[in-house]
Amino acid sequence: MNKYLLDLLLLLLLASCYRVSDRIDPRVSYQLQDQHFEKLSGAFLPLSSEERNTDWGKEYTIAKAFAEDLDLYRAVSTFKRAQILLPESRERDLEIQYDTVLCFFLGKRYDEAVETFEKSSLAHVDKSFPAYHDLLLVLYEAYREQEAQDKQAKILELIDKTFPATGEELKVSIAIRDADLVTIQSFADGFQRPSYLDNLTTHYYAQKKSVATAQCLNAFLPGAGYLYLGQRTSAITAFFLNGLFIAAASEFFLHDHIPAGIITTLFEAGWYFGGIYGAGLEAKYYNERLYERSASTVLNEHKLFPVLMLNHAF
Repeated sequence: MNKYLLDLLLLLLLASCYRVSDRIDPRVSYQLQDQHFEKLSGAFLPLSSEERNTDWGKEYTIAKAFAEDLDLYRAVSTFKRAQILLPESRERDLEIQYDTVLCFFLGKRYDEAVETFEKSSLAHVDKSFPAYHDLLLVLYEAYREQEAQDKQAKILELIDKTFPATGEELKVSIAIRDADLVTIQSFADGFQRPSYLDNLTTHYYAQKKSVATAQCLNAFLPGAGYLYLGQRTSAITAFFLNGLFIAAASEFFLHDHIPAGIITTLFEAGWYFGGIYGAGLEAKYYNERLYERSASTVLNEHKLFPVLMLNHAF
């Protein structure tokens, strides 16, 4: 009896070495639609008839048309041509620089958006700039994608100071996208109950799978962890594969084929402990996909992606 208890404790100890973190790392993204930008007005005054008849004005008009159709690559090229042809005009130059940054941002080319901004005169604008609110959102998201935490924090501080309502929305957005469930709940506590945040967390906790349970089940019976996750094919494969190796190793040892028995046991150990680790990973992936579906719906419906918080289009 003591021998079996020792074996069981050893088994659980080894299984614990393969523990997978319960922390999820979801990937949620927005789907850019023409319809969203059709509802938004431009941030800048339209070109005058005199400006439209200039070479730079014609290029600028064409660039705007490309941008409105989300033909962003050609829009950037044409905006740059307009800028080259533009005579000294700080106001229009800033507009073209901003539109170029916005194109890169909408195309998810965050490095180029940041590089263009940092080489431009936009770094010196303030809240008198018509697109200042949107520029801060663009920069915040671009720095976030670059994992430039110091710059990201400075932009968020500016947003909180200048546009506090947007700052609050942005913090909720960050918490949802990072799956920071504790912070989400703290925001939910301040909302009128029940809120969309309550629905998000309630649905997730009701449907999520336990990583520890999946691993423990697979430790006691290979394949049981996968069955718990609804993966019947993987469960059957794991059960029979482990059973085959165990049976083969037993036969080798019973017939004194010790080297063959040891080799087979080593193979079985790989399958066995790999199965425990795999069941934990699959539980984590299951939870991530579960969360992503709900979080994406919330972020899109409540316009919590920074791109959906923009006040202006082209």
